[in-house]
Amino acid sequence: MPQTLAAPGLTTGHAPFVEEARNRGDLYITQDYSLYSEENHEVWRQLYRRIRPRWERYANPHFLHGLEVLNLPPDRIPRHSEINDRLRPLTGFQARAVSGYVPVFLFFDCLHRREFPTTITIRPPEQIDYIPEPDIFHDLAGHVPMHTDPAFANTLVRFGDCAHTACELTAGIRDREERKRRLKNIVRALSRVFWFTVEFGLMRGPAGRPVAYGSGLLSSYGELQHAIESEEVQRSPAQLEWMIHQEASDEYQPLLFVVDSFDQLFDMVDRLERWMREGRLNYVAPGRSEIKDSDLEGFLNASYR
Repeated sequence: MPQTLAAPGLTTGHAPFVEEARNRGDLYITQDYSLYSEENHEVWRQLYRRIRPRWERYANPHFLHGLEVLNLPPDRIPRHSEINDRLRPLTGFQARAVSGYVPVFLFFDCLHRREFPTTITIRPPEQIDYIPEPDIFHDLAGHVPMHTDPAFANTLVRFGDCAHTACELTAGIRDREERKRRLKNIVRALSRVFWFTVEFGLMRGPAGRPVAYGSGLLSSYGELQHAIESEEVQRSPAQLEWMIHQEASDEYQPLLFVVDSFDQLFDMVDRLERWMREGRLNYVAPGRSEIKDSDLEGFLNASYR
């Protein structure tokens, strides 16, 4: 007999619908909107209500425009279908529901195809300030409004292109261990640049003051203000050489990089791919958060053509 759900709800860590999909090996799923509980919607309302004033003060204008054109609802969890109907005509991007962690190559390949993997669960009320894994507020409120901007969306696609280039460049290496070593360095560099830009990037605002465009900042009530105002944060002009060798922090980021525009960001990812082709990413400083062998499998088995 099919399993009966004890109660409706898509709470992170307590969502049988998602857990069953994960156990079946289903990465791509549907957003069964009927499963959200009133508690789930209330968590969204609280998150949105308290961070909105900080968006107005600290977010970049492209993000604020994205909120408006997507008509992101403040009073309930958004439906993917509604968001995609508004997003797709602007940049071709769409949110795609997933059951959990997306392996690195598959994640970048989604960006290559203008799809953004999106969790459908939302954090529990007792973790409203912080949850270590992404939830739908981080993904839909932190990431997706940025995908309405054509220059930013094109940069995401270039990140996806870089993943395919990594496969192309290492495909002819016969020694599997050497191929894995080369890939591990390249993927480490690619992931770090993504982290310090798409996840935790700052840009020069209209008045010259830094504003946030990284989703890790835009979805965090506490870190958003800290990133802009705290004297504990070093804000450096974006330097690709520094990013690829810099380890990320598990806490509030002590170092953030500032770009002047999304055109500059696009050019940085272009340069990252050139460095990859020139062999400049074959040796990258290691760190605590190492690339898993399971993540390398996607690159080893991918077709780049």
